[in-house]
Amino acid sequence: MIREARKEDLEQMLELYLSLHEESIPEHDDHLFETWDKIMDDKNYHVIVCEIDGKIVSSCCCIIIPNLTHNVRPFALVEYVVTHEDYRCKGYASECLAKAKEIAISENCYKIMLMTGSKKESTLNFYRKAGYRSDDKTGFNQKL
Repeated sequence: MIREARKEDLEQMLELYLSLHEESIPEHDDHLFETWDKIMDDKNYHVIVCEIDGKIVSSCCCIIIPNLTHNVRPFALVEYVVTHEDYRCKGYASECLAKAKEIAISENCYKIMLMTGSKKESTLNFYRKAGYRSDDKTGFNQKL
């Protein structure tokens, strides 16, 4: 089932992010809970999950960003595309990306942006198959 995350999904999300690039689950302190509450309360921040038998196995985030250009239409940013290792290559991440696209369209976005740190051809082909292009823009990243 594809759906948006709920407040009670925090623990499963933190566990899933271990399959992304996290090395440990963050300390359960006020900062963590306040951040999750902000995400859950932000109408422009969509945490999309794929749930199988009560377990969140795949996810992505779709953030809608208001904009003054392109006829004052927003754009969407997709980040943190992840699938648990045991559930990969079953179409779950594709379903999450499709839901992100659906949200972006419903919000009248003029584009969706996605960046990946992966250089693996299989990952790049996955994004290409989902409709993303890498030949029309140059992406840059600055770590802070």
